[in-house]
Amino acid sequence: MAGINWINDFEWEWGRLRVKKTGAIVPFSKAIRSEVLAWFDFYFAVRRAPREAGAPFTIAFAPDRPRPWYLIWPVLRLAGARFVSDTARADVVMQFEDATRPHPLEAPSDAKGRLMNFRCTDVSKSRVAEAFEAAFGYALAIDPKAHVGEAVEKSEENGAHDGRIVQCPTDPRPGCVYQRVVENRMGARPDLVEDIRTPTLGGRPSVVFLKRRRVTDRFANANVEVVVVKPEDVYSQDELAAIERFTQILGLDWGGLDVLRDAREGRLYIVDANKTDMGPPTALPLAEKLHATRVMARAFRAYVTGAAQNDRGN
Repeated sequence: MAGINWINDFEWEWGRLRVKKTGAIVPFSKAIRSEVLAWFDFYFAVRRAPREAGAPFTIAFAPDRPRPWYLIWPVLRLAGARFVSDTARADVVMQFEDATRPHPLEAPSDAKGRLMNFRCTDVSKSRVAEAFEAAFGYALAIDPKAHVGEAVEKSEENGAHDGRIVQCPTDPRPGCVYQRVVENRMGARPDLVEDIRTPTLGGRPSVVFLKRRRVTDRFANANVEVVVVKPEDVYSQDELAAIERFTQILGLDWGGLDVLRDAREGRLYIVDANKTDMGPPTALPLAEKLHATRVMARAFRAYVTGAAQNDRGN
């Protein structure tokens, strides 16, 4: 899993970094430098950490292999996975491309292991809103021409972090979606909003990250505090079942969900889904990063070995 010259994934231009694959621009600010240093601490800690006991399993990716900053990388390393190129020898084959709508890719015909994320072909904001309404029975999306009052306007593209509050009715901008404003301010800290970052595997979360940021930064990825909790600490069984339905509709076998709970009505809203999510969150202390990753690694290993046992039993 090491030995890939992933530094070549970036280009330096005019005091900032550009990600070649996605075109995303990373300004090289003081805050970004601090995040990069924190990430390297986590990266080397994962490299040194013992792997889960048991025989290693193999995993292949198509069309891209995840770099270490994607959450799947540290999870698989601690789970004891080995990356392979031959899909016919892999216990798991995962579709992996950091794109809102990845290039059409059929599952390898020679794959004998478990296939993951090949049905997840669209994680645009409008598709996420459709899947959410189908799974939960109530809507996130609004019609900006008919709605009266505030709404959230954001890009269709994944990871843009360009949301803003607009007044409706208004004419929609090309390439944007419009959603209701979810009131996710914390009761005890009204200056903060809380996002419930929920990594899922087979539709089920094993850990949840409570990401808290200032109201003024509600659409940015600038957390002032992150707390790790168990899924059952924040979700009811009915809500967990609805989250699983959502992932099934979207075809998301592995990925991360951004979930908000509306403080006025208590209901959940899934506002984003990502099959190539990064993490764990930078603001989380190192020991808690490792703990959360270890929990997800055990869940992934159980998922794979359970699948293998089920395949042998069929």
